[in-house]
Formats: sequence, structure tokens, C-alpha cells
Amino acid sequence: MPGHLALVTDSTAYLPQQAVDRHRIRVVPLSVAVGDEVFAEGVEISPKDVAEALRSKQRVTTSRPSPETFAAAYRAAAEAGARGIVSIHLSAELSGTAEAAQLAAAEVSIPVRVVDSRLVGMALGSCVLAAAESAQALDAARAGSASGGAGGTVGGRGAAADTDAGAVEADLDRVVAAAEDRAAGTASFFYVDTLEHLRRGGRIGTAQALVGSALAVKPLLHLAGGRIEPLEKVRTASRAIARLEEIAVERAGQQSVDITVHHLAAENRAEPLAERLRERVPGLKELYVSEVGAVIGAHVGPGLLAVVVSPIVASSY
Repeated sequence: MPGHLALVTDSTAYLPQQAVDRHRIRVVPLSVAVGDEVFAEGVEISPKDVAEALRSKQRVTTSRPSPETFAAAYRAAAEAGARGIVSIHLSAELSGTAEAAQLAAAEVSIPVRVVDSRLVGMALGSCVLAAAESAQALDAARAGSASGGAGGTVGGRGAAADTDAGAVEADLDRVVAAAEDRAAGTASFFYVDTLEHLRRGGRIGTAQALVGSALAVKPLLHLAGGRIEPLEKVRTASRAIARLEEIAVERAGQQSVDITVHHLAAENRAEPLAERLRERVPGLKELYVSEVGAVIGAHVGPGLLAVVVSPIVASSY
């Protein structure tokens, strides 16, 4: 069968560029506004720019891509020969990005499946990579089947078209399942110096932010049901980071896992944490250390330290 299955995600996946290139993933940027200027994440504004803006008390806001931006990405994939698209995005509890992607899906000539990962950062990125590996395996299997001979054409062109359409839908189902299976086991835990940025962006309740400030605690948070929720409260930054490490080790257990350590303007904390996790997690496969981009940075502020634990799920494609 001609064509390939294409993967689309958004800029909050923070995928390594080599992975984007290897799997031909199309990345649609969210927008970041600093004052009255609007920038495309990952293209026109850096994490350092956002950290500096937040430190200087500038107004920083974010917005989803437009449906037309997604439609343009989908059309480009179709023109490049895609027979179907799986579009995987950050939690709909945190952004309208998946909604915009869904609106765009009806505007293109090939089938598009939109997946709300209910995650963000490399938690989302791990799902995208799992889906990309599934898609490539399916494409290879289809290519091998086609080169082995198509046989007769019983039923004529209409029946063949129906069969082809059914095969595409079945393949899309399997790619979506690969992403959802990976998402189901993936966990994100993080530490922030202050809840103020999350409160301003509406990502955590005002009462919770006030409690943290009043008690001078250092909050540990996690993603639960696609939302940012409190996990534990610790009295000092050093204790919070030590506890973050323990939680990640406990979550990984003896499983085969990929781990990402995210940070914003806190490389001096992230690198040592990553090295300790390398030594302590027996089933570690891939370890990434990356600075979050401008969109997430705008909501968490400088000093963020996060750990994503993503168990590797065996797939039949």
C-alpha cells in the first residue's frame, strides 16, 4: 500500500531533535506572549528568554495553535504521501491544543486521529515516540506485503479502495493504542520553587498556592487525570529534590524505563539528579536531561525540576 502513517505533535513534547528527524514527526508550535510580543515556541523564543522575563516580572502568557495551523500541518503530511495521521497532544485539562487539532482533522482529505495524552513534556514525548515506532513497523509490514504481490483484484477498484481504507483505519487504531498504552504507565513528578506562576496561569487553585506560600513549604506536584495536583509538601528545597529522586526510583522499580529530567534554568540541579538516577534505576534504558520550553516554563517559573518515568511497553506494532 502506498504512503506512510504520519505523526504530528505539539511543541510541549520537547522531543530531542534527532528523534523528530528520525521519525519525521511534525511539530506544531504553541505561542508565547511576552508583554505585547508573540513568539512561536521552539522557533522564536527560548527557555532562557522566558526565565529572564519571569524574573523581571514581565507578563508572560501562552496560547494554543489555531485549527488552521494544524490543518496546514495535516495537509503538508498528506501532500508528502501520508495515508493517515495520528496527532498526539498535551493534556486537554491544561490547554485547548487537542481541541484545535480535532477541529482541523475534519478539514483534510486523509483520516486523522487526535489523541489527548493527558500528559505534557517528555511524558507526552514518550507517547509520541511509541506511536512513531509502531507506525514505522506497520509501514514496513505493509511495504513488505505489497512487494510480495497483490494477487487478484476481485470485486474491482471499489472493493480494493474499501479494503485499503479499512487497512488504514486498522493501522491508525494500532498506532493510537501504542500511544495510549505508553501513556497509561507514564508518570510525571515535579518540584517548583513557587506556586505563584501556576496560580497566575490558572493551572492550580488559588487556595493551594496560598497554603504553599503561607507555610513556606516546597511543593512536590504530579500529573493526575491530566491535571496538576499536589503530591507532597516538604520544608526545604534540598529535601524536596531528595524526595523527588526517591519517588522516581520507587516508581521505576525493576521495570525497563526511560527517564527524563526536565528543568528550567536549573541545570546545576538537573544534571546531578540525572546521574543519581542513572546509578539507582536498574532497568534504565534511555536517560534524557532537557530544559522545558517557553510554554511550560511560563507556567512553572525558574527553578523547576521534574522527572518523567515512562515504562517501556512491548508492542505488537
